[in-house]
Amino acid sequence: MTEVSFREIYRMILTVAAYKGGVGKTTSAVHLAGILQQKAPTLLIDADENRSALGWAGRGELPFKVVGEQQGPRFAREHTHIVIDTAARPEAQDMKELVEGCDEIILPCTPDALSLDATMLTVEALKKIKGARYRVLLTICPPLPNRDAEEARKTLEEQKLPIFKHQIRRLVAFQRAALAGQMAYQVNDPRAAQAWADYVAVGREITG
Repeated sequence: MTEVSFREIYRMILTVAAYKGGVGKTTSAVHLAGILQQKAPTLLIDADENRSALGWAGRGELPFKVVGEQQGPRFAREHTHIVIDTAARPEAQDMKELVEGCDEIILPCTPDALSLDATMLTVEALKKIKGARYRVLLTICPPLPNRDAEEARKTLEEQKLPIFKHQIRRLVAFQRAALAGQMAYQVNDPRAAQAWADYVAVGREITG
């Protein structure tokens, strides 16, 4: 497993949100929680009605605690960092509360037209909220010679949206991790280390 090396950070609350399903929202929440766990005790709060993060944790053993939304307040005080896996397409009031209650919102986006459109809608909603801090994370990016991820990044940059420099590749290791209830680096897959390295790189961008 590649360890994350970053400067000392204080309590951090990250929210992972998306208007569209199938963009790697829970995968991102799980692995970002794994990144923060390397520095201090981290809690992942599953606020999605599908309970995907809780299901992931229930199939195996993750290196951090995962609880439902109602249990969040009880366990939050015991953890330094918190990652929130939100419900799909949060309402305007929910979005406002998320902005006010976290340090940054991560917006996973796959490199396809429908996901890009949904991300634009999310950003428009965030722009209406004072103090909103957010960045787009390109996920499930196909390998070269496919240029979809490159074109999606260009589109996002043309819209002057904040976007992570690094992106998450489309790798089977993530699917195997979800099925086994593990982190990507734990699964028996030849590209497991590469899958984990993608989130390590994103983690460094978040923590500095």
